[in-house]
Amino acid sequence: MKNSIIKIIPGLLLISVLLFACSTEINENSEIQLTETGINSEEWVKIPAGEFYKGIHAHEANINYDYEIMLTHVTNSQFVGFLNSAVNDGKITVNDTAVLGYYPGDEFFGYNHEIEILEGNKLLMPLIEAGMHIQYINQKFEVDKGYENHPVIMITWFGAKAYADYYGWRLPSENEWEKAARGTDKRAYPWGNEINKQNANYFNNRYKIEKSIENHARTTPVGFFNGNKYGDFETVKSLSPYGLYDMAGNVWQWVGDDYPDIHYRFMRGGSYQNYDYNLRVWAKNNAGPDYYSIWTGFRCARDIVEKEELPPSEEELIIDITDN
Repeated sequence: MKNSIIKIIPGLLLISVLLFACSTEINENSEIQLTETGINSEEWVKIPAGEFYKGIHAHEANINYDYEIMLTHVTNSQFVGFLNSAVNDGKITVNDTAVLGYYPGDEFFGYNHEIEILEGNKLLMPLIEAGMHIQYINQKFEVDKGYENHPVIMITWFGAKAYADYYGWRLPSENEWEKAARGTDKRAYPWGNEINKQNANYFNNRYKIEKSIENHARTTPVGFFNGNKYGDFETVKSLSPYGLYDMAGNVWQWVGDDYPDIHYRFMRGGSYQNYDYNLRVWAKNNAGPDYYSIWTGFRCARDIVEKEELPPSEEELIIDITDN
């Protein structure tokens, strides 16, 4: 697991550094039983422009444009699709231990504790770390069987951005992420103000899920908490106000902001390794953009492009005249 500088901002309810630094049991199974949730990870959700409440103290904020955000985390299958296309296109490179991609660097201001990030090839994801469920075999990326619809993990911020950039998308800003998770009221969790073991994949229920689902891994498939019962474990449909899944728990989600005085990158949403207070919509943590872990993933956002209305074709005009 990559050891990178992690900064905790005082005064906010953030995950402890110890949760990043401590060792955790890693399921070495390279194959598990596939658990279908019926949720389509290819779907996007529109978030309308307007006011919302931000942060632990519910400050008024506003996003003055509509945008879309992924219904779920990016899955292993989706990321493998990107890797195979991008390596064929020459957008990324692979060596014995890692996947690399070009990054133009960040302007350096020389502040105390500021990370200097230079131009060059950056780590997108490792290849031979424990906990990986993506393999590079015979010059092709493959997902370990059963993990296809689990959120991709062990992805650096550079890797998440490379995925988004490849498709013309982006990582959501902190504001975009929080509005999508919270809606327009002052709720603490995406689904409301209380949390129980049927709402999300977090530390309090991790072992109960493992006992209920055959050969369970640390992560749950995207959209798992949809009101269905899996084995002996019954879930509650736990959507955000706009209908998003997994905006709390499962894996942390990289967001896109780059604050020029530090160049750390931020994560939102909490993970299966965290307690309930780390799943609140305002909780966050940060690390260097080359950080990766078994509890860090991402989802993408994109602008809404208005379709230009074209004049009717000659054939359409003829049909219209005939109808009248």
